[in-house]
Amino acid sequence: MDREGQTATAGTPLAEQLGRVGLWTSKLDLQPAGQLRSILAELEALGWKSLWAWEVFGREALTNAGLLLSASQELVIGTGIANIWARDPVAMAAAQRTLAEAYPGRFVLGLGVSHAPIVGARGHRYERPLERMRAYLDAMDAAPWQGPPLQEEPVRVLAALGPRMLELAAERSAGALTYNAAPEATAWARSVLGAGPLLAVEQAVVVEQDPAQARRIARELLAIYLTFPNYVRAWERAGFAPEDLAGGGSDRLVDEVVAWGSPEAIAERVTAHLEAGADHVCLQVLDPDPSALPMAACRTLAAVLLGH
Repeated sequence: MDREGQTATAGTPLAEQLGRVGLWTSKLDLQPAGQLRSILAELEALGWKSLWAWEVFGREALTNAGLLLSASQELVIGTGIANIWARDPVAMAAAQRTLAEAYPGRFVLGLGVSHAPIVGARGHRYERPLERMRAYLDAMDAAPWQGPPLQEEPVRVLAALGPRMLELAAERSAGALTYNAAPEATAWARSVLGAGPLLAVEQAVVVEQDPAQARRIARELLAIYLTFPNYVRAWERAGFAPEDLAGGGSDRLVDEVVAWGSPEAIAERVTAHLEAGADHVCLQVLDPDPSALPMAACRTLAAVLLGH
């Protein structure tokens, strides 16, 4: 499958469906399923149009997407990302088509190769991720489907950090989802993708104006990523020196990767990504309590970014 026709609804660009700004979260995994309807109803009322949810060791990505879709009215739900080692390509394609048929225009499948420790914990060997992704897409495209016919091809994007995965995203999907990237890296990603494909950018944010407190919260997020070679290489490619990547990350790394400060300062970071070539910025809103759902900050940011 190439990217021709990769829209969320017929005639509507995917970027328009997602909105210029959305949300990305891991925290809904910690919320009881019975509370999702009220949480998502509030997010929709605040004006958020899209929500990306992760997959590590909490809820399974496609089942979770079904929960989120059924518990909301209009939100576009994306997997950010569904791990290709977690299910075979036929199962992934069938789940994608099931959700696309049940919720037309509201589901975006984000696929990614994940990281060696996470893949190893699933009993697989992490090797040749680019070749693995290419073969996986081939198998998805060849997967049989005996369900109802779809009005259009379902939408997928690829999680991408390096140039070859970005090129594959442009070739074989609607576009790319990047993570832990500063606006300068967004400009670089756009240069690799070219003008046509979607570029969705995750941006972690802390609504906190005290530098010490904001950086403490940011470092709690970045700690695990500083142990993943994929991210270390991406940050090195972006110009960060070894000292920036040591000791929990330098203030420079923290400040460029995680936006913090007033809602207006965070809005400026969103604008910087959009001006650098992003079509969509999904905010990972961080809370002082790493297990908390940051609803208060989502309300504050919606007032500034969405006019609600």
